[in-house]
Amino acid sequence: MKKLVIELCCVIVLAACGNGKEQNTVEEDSTAKALLQGVWIDDETELPLMRIEGDTIYYADPQNIPVSFKIIRDTIYVYGSNTVTYKIDRQTEYSFWFHSLADEIVKLHKSESPEDALAFENREVEVIPTTEVVKKDSVVMYKGTRYRGYVYINPSKMKVVRSSYSEGGISVDNVYYDNVIHICVYEGRRMLYGKDITKKMFAGIFSEETLSQMILADMNFMGVDNKGYRYQATLRVPESSVYSLADITIGFDNRTEIKKAE
Repeated sequence: MKKLVIELCCVIVLAACGNGKEQNTVEEDSTAKALLQGVWIDDETELPLMRIEGDTIYYADPQNIPVSFKIIRDTIYVYGSNTVTYKIDRQTEYSFWFHSLADEIVKLHKSESPEDALAFENREVEVIPTTEVVKKDSVVMYKGTRYRGYVYINPSKMKVVRSSYSEGGISVDNVYYDNVIHICVYEGRRMLYGKDITKKMFAGIFSEETLSQMILADMNFMGVDNKGYRYQATLRVPESSVYSLADITIGFDNRTEIKKAE
């Protein structure tokens, strides 16, 4: 299975999510769905690509989340984080061709070997975890007082689903772990402030669509000024170069202000 992931433009996503009214008003083609049951092999690579059971598509890559689907007329609707549509070019009992989002025809044939089903034995989605707690500390001086800021980046059980596209233009949803970041400030041995920061705290800063596919990746202690203790958070789309920064100011009254970094 091709595993190279590319980022496609928003125009493709919007085009893929169209035809919503049709899927709600036209009856599903149960015969076409029945023909799709089984394991399907990529004609080009001769590797298992997906297994279809009932109304669910399972991918050979264990990092990809299973998704539901419908067939209406000459289109397959796939329901992941986004609803994506593919035009069916050919469908028989043993062959299935469809038009990908990259404007390529994906050609599949049905497996006749029981061994190909072994590629789908692990039904648990493989989550890419952060394997250890990362500790960072910084020392700054302000008006003759020495402050030390600590950051603990802790892996959590909170999952983040990121939509991406294979090289051939097939939409897949991958799942990752988010982090909970604990920050605290000390003056000597006296702790002045301590708080857990989660991604939910940035809901008013970034759009829900953007935030849903990001993880809280990093936190840096930027210093102390007359407003309080300053941190900068990094929120990143997993396995990509896309990230956003947010400034966090913790006032001397322990009130927290968060805003998008300039």
